Amino acid sequence: MLEITKKLVELLYLAPISDNHYRGDSQDLGFPHVFGGQVLGQALMAASHTVEGRLCHSMHAYFLRPGNQHMPIDYEVQRVRDGRSFSVRRVIARQDGKEILTGSMSFHVFEEGLEHQAEMPAAPDPETLRSEQDWGKMMASQAPEAIREIMTRDRPIEIRPVNPTNPFKPDKRPPHKQSWIRALGPLPNDPVLHRCLLTYASDFSFLGTSLNPHSVSFMNKELQAASLDHAIWFHRDFRMEDWLLYDKDSPSASSGRGFNRGNFFNQEGVLVASATQEALIRRR
Repeated sequence: MLEITKKLVELLYLAPISDNHYRGDSQDLGFPHVFGGQVLGQALMAASHTVEGRLCHSMHAYFLRPGNQHMPIDYEVQRVRDGRSFSVRRVIARQDGKEILTGSMSFHVFEEGLEHQAEMPAAPDPETLRSEQDWGKMMASQAPEAIREIMTRDRPIEIRPVNPTNPFKPDKRPPHKQSWIRALGPLPNDPVLHRCLLTYASDFSFLGTSLNPHSVSFMNKELQAASLDHAIWFHRDFRMEDWLLYDKDSPSASSGRGFNRGNFFNQEGVLVASATQEALIRRR
């Protein structure tokens, strides 16, 4: 495993504190607060530690307060129900005694059933695209010195955007985005870890889909943006070392909130997961 990917995997594997309580470190990605995907991924890992023989098929979470990236996060798991084929867990993430996220996860035994899926949309091959890191290096001279290192640093999750925007000069576009994502290097054969990694990665560039029609980006000082909630559904097995197409759209923005949807397809066109998120997109 690559060292940079190993650090992310270690971040997601939590330390048990006591029965149903776990602790995770925080990662500084250069954002003002803890990256929401980190808290989502760790919360799912905490819940998964309390379930045997079943994998998460859906997760619904609310971001309650910004997280402090210089403090660890405590996760309390509540065992809501264990049925014959489904288990439900509730997770509360806290820092300094205050709740920063609450979420519910449902786990399901494997079973055969009816099958259908949406068709994979057209997208260029990932090998023909530049990574976000490459684009960051090309645009670093336009960026304030304080964020140049953030734009060019190595990352365990490689993202190759289709038709990327310039965050310093955003143009008006339809509310649709595509990117290919994968984890760098080989990973353990742990389906729980792969689900947690995809949950972590699903928060990257999601909120920005609802900004496309409005010619604004995170670099706009007049914009107040924050994720409010996040949901993800796992449909089929996948591996995070393999390229996944993240196809996103935003069907609505109103009342200072933007709604975003996303589907993950592997390169064979199989729909493996879906996500939704509503975000605060307020002009100050």
